[in-house]
Parts: sequence; C-alpha cells; structure tokens
Amino acid sequence: MEKNDFASIWLEESGNPAIEELTQLNLDAANKTAKILTDKGLSENDLAVSLDINPDEIKRWLMGRHSFSIKIIKEISGTLADYSAKP
Repeated sequence: MEKNDFASIWLEESGNPAIEELTQLNLDAANKTAKILTDKGLSENDLAVSLDINPDEIKRWLMGRHSFSIKIIKEISGTLADYSAKP
C-alpha cells in the first residue's frame, strides 16, 4: 500500500476503529479480571494455570501491555464465571 493512498491517510488521521474497540475490550476485561481475582483471593498464576497460558502473558495483559483475541477473552470470561460460582 502506498503511503499517500486514501486508506493510509485516513488510518493515520483517524485510527482503526476495530483495533481501538479490541483494545478497549481488552482493557475492560483485564480490569474486571483483576477485580475478580482480588475478590476471590486468586493470583495471576492461578488464572494462567486454569487457562494453560504463560503467566507472563496474563501479567502483561492485566497491565495493559498485551492483547488477547476475542476467543481467549471468552475463555477467560468462562473461567472467571467458574471462579465466581464458587463460594
């Protein structure tokens, strides 16, 4: 793609709404996840083990330095629902 084409100029000026939406979804999910982990007395490592994901990835995601796909966010959501169902 040429640097002076319409799409490149538009993306540079306005950003990519799909990427911004995914970024916001990741941040919202990370904040909710951190709260649930704290409320349940669980660690980042507990979540990583449950999801079979590298604990460093979970840590970076919770700090906003890493994004997960919608699929992984759904898996995290399901795991958190399981945690929430436990007393």
